Amino acid sequence: MLKKIVLAVAAAGVLSLAGCASVPMANAPAVANAKAFPTPDAGNAGLYIYRDSFVGQALKKDVFVDSKCLGQTSNKVFFYTQVKGNQKHTLSTESEFSPNDLVLYMKAGVNYFVRQAIKMGVFVGGAKLESVDDDTGKAEVAKLGMAVPGQCSK
Repeated sequence: MLKKIVLAVAAAGVLSLAGCASVPMANAPAVANAKAFPTPDAGNAGLYIYRDSFVGQALKKDVFVDSKCLGQTSNKVFFYTQVKGNQKHTLSTESEFSPNDLVLYMKAGVNYFVRQAIKMGVFVGGAKLESVDDDTGKAEVAKLGMAVPGQCSK
C-alpha cells in the first residue's frame, strides 16, 4: 500500500513538472525590436533573461533585478530590459526554499544574456540563473516569445 502511495505522489509530481504555464506576452513590434538586439541607450546595458528548460514547464518563477520585479517566467519566454551600465546588478529568481542570486557587472553599451534553468526539487522545481555568451544567448532568444514585464506573484 505504501508503495502505491509513493508511486502516486511521484507521478503527480512528474506531471506537475511536465505541463505548461503561460504568462502575458508582449506585442509583435516589441518582440521584433528586442530580437534585433539593439545597442542599449547611452549609459545603459541591455539585459535578456530567458527560460528554455524541459523540466518544470508547469511552473512560473519570479525574476527580480536589483530587488525589483522583472516578471514571471514560463518555458520558452524571455524578458528584455535596460539597466544602468558600468555597475553591478543582482539578478534573483525564486527557487524552492530561498532565492538564487547572480551578481553581474554590466558595462554600458553591452547586451547581457542570462538563462534561467529549472531543476528538480524536493517539493517543487527549483531555479537558478546562469550567464551565457552572446552567441548562445542570441540563438536561444531568437526562438522564444517575449513576456510582458512587471507581473510577479509576490
